[in-house]
Amino acid sequence: MEHAPTRQEEPDIAILRHVATGVAKLGLAVRTEAWQARHRTGLTPTQSQILALLRQAEPQALSLRALSAGLGVTSATASESLDALVAKGMAARHRSESDARTLAIRLTPAGRAEAEASAAWPDILLAAAAELDDEEQAVFLRGITKMIRRLQVEGRVSTTRMCATCRFFRPNAHPESLERPHHCAYVDAPFGDRQLRIDCAEHDAADAETAEKNWQDFIR
Repeated sequence: MEHAPTRQEEPDIAILRHVATGVAKLGLAVRTEAWQARHRTGLTPTQSQILALLRQAEPQALSLRALSAGLGVTSATASESLDALVAKGMAARHRSESDARTLAIRLTPAGRAEAEASAAWPDILLAAAAELDDEEQAVFLRGITKMIRRLQVEGRVSTTRMCATCRFFRPNAHPESLERPHHCAYVDAPFGDRQLRIDCAEHDAADAETAEKNWQDFIR
């Protein structure tokens, strides 16, 4: 038989709702900024995201599959937005050198310039994050990492290149250190929660068993 919620449980639910509301408001600020930028660029938020993904990948090209995965949308949706960018002269499709059956997508000089100009809008979030002190930044990053992983496991967001899912991640490998308990095998250096990465260019996905073990070590 299910038990009735106790007074001790009720505040926890309230806090969860406040956290969810706060995250939603941050998302609203990002979407608002993106749509306002559209008046300047004529690009939709999805098109701007494609430019950003292509810029991050340089000098490598991306396939349509990689773009759709990075955006968390279907290939058809990604292809439609890509068509618009190609028509605007901001992106180009080429046959992949490694596989002639696959199209390699790259930025044109105009697309690269726009991607770099558009990258300035997250400054509103940088300014907001600067309000957090060092300890708050560490706690916030750790919390965001846990929330994103939950959404990834549920298939609600695309996989991001986080430390928590990387084969180079060694969580709590240095338990004697409060400031730098983790270890990155890629650079062979310890680091702390303030240095956790949500999107790392050197990310290499761990296999399922390693990823789960790392996660349990991370949250212990």
